[in-house]
Amino acid sequence: MSLNHFQARLRPQVRARVSAELVLTQEEIQVLALPYLLLKNLWFSKCTLLVDVNSICLPSISVISYDQDLQFPSTNRSGWLTGWLPTWCPTSTSHLKEAEEKILKCVPCIYKKEPVCISNGNKIWTLKFSCNIPNKTPLVLLHGFGGGLGLWALNFEDLSTNRPVYAFDLLGFGRSSRPRFDSDAEEVENQFVDSIEEWRCALGLDKVILLGHNLGGFLAAAYSLKYPSRVSHLILVEPWGFPERPDLADQDRPIPVWIRALGAALTPFNPLAGLRIAGPFGLSLVQRLRPDFKRKYSSMFEDETVTEYIYHCNVQTPSGETAFKNMTIPYGWAKRPMLQRIGKMHADIPVSVIFGARSCIDGNSGTSIQSLRPHSYVKTIAILGAGHYVYADQPEEFNLKVNEICDTVD
Repeated sequence: MSLNHFQARLRPQVRARVSAELVLTQEEIQVLALPYLLLKNLWFSKCTLLVDVNSICLPSISVISYDQDLQFPSTNRSGWLTGWLPTWCPTSTSHLKEAEEKILKCVPCIYKKEPVCISNGNKIWTLKFSCNIPNKTPLVLLHGFGGGLGLWALNFEDLSTNRPVYAFDLLGFGRSSRPRFDSDAEEVENQFVDSIEEWRCALGLDKVILLGHNLGGFLAAAYSLKYPSRVSHLILVEPWGFPERPDLADQDRPIPVWIRALGAALTPFNPLAGLRIAGPFGLSLVQRLRPDFKRKYSSMFEDETVTEYIYHCNVQTPSGETAFKNMTIPYGWAKRPMLQRIGKMHADIPVSVIFGARSCIDGNSGTSIQSLRPHSYVKTIAILGAGHYVYADQPEEFNLKVNEICDTVD
């Protein structure tokens, strides 16, 4: 079956009947894993392969050290296989740095960038805009799964006109440190949230307007639950992880057996393992599966700048990716859905929910939050013509709405 044929069969059923709450839709993640499964069946089962357990997520394999600039482990073992591994996946921290700089040089405003040190020797890679504007609550941007701070390139200028704006790579993503996370979903969530709090403390920020997209929305809500005194306004943009997974028996049409079987087969693997196992073909795979990213940023870049950035963000050591996997159950649903807890959020925290009118994600989270917080401010905003990536699909309208929300704070 060809890739296009596979996608054509899988796309409508997965979009309509399976959670589509990942940055990559579920069928694209599954397609990315196909080269992995193929190689596993044809080759890896016959080889003794020593790699980091997180780099490809094969069960029962050894852990050895990483060379700082290579995304496959360095080792003194001889042989053609170990010599071939470091060059199979053509990426490094330097490649990611270059890809990010290529994006940021097109941002038409002044910014500062720095690694912010937090506990355990970890660092959070950070951009700061308009930090000299006094008496304005800073806006903090949290990207989604598989993303990085560079994806806000269409938003920085407008959002930083009247207030300080901070964007950073979440712990385990982009150019931030990539530590080993816990396997327990609650503990993983705490690790993410505490890293955000340590970042805030390190920069000396008091209260912030916290905006999160996708996974960033989930973590922004979790942070607001744990540190309510630090959040002036919570802005959720197409947030992941809010509803519970529906009971399969309650669905209008059951998920086909072959899709469930495929999902079960992929369960042991990280979501983007196929992208790494595709090696030198990974970049063209991203370009083929997600040509829409080039179109979204066409006003800023004419080439493959954005897809190259996304590729290098996601073929590094999969630290945050592994953490995300540990927070999910099959088909991308959250183990600890936020709607079960958001009613306990401090009543004084106003919440705005922004979603794309054309998004495949369930847009009812705003209504659900409102029903769970009947005595608190909750507003839902639909951006016409936008899909899941609201900030890139309709950046001018998105920036306008976010600035209006921020103006209600100060």
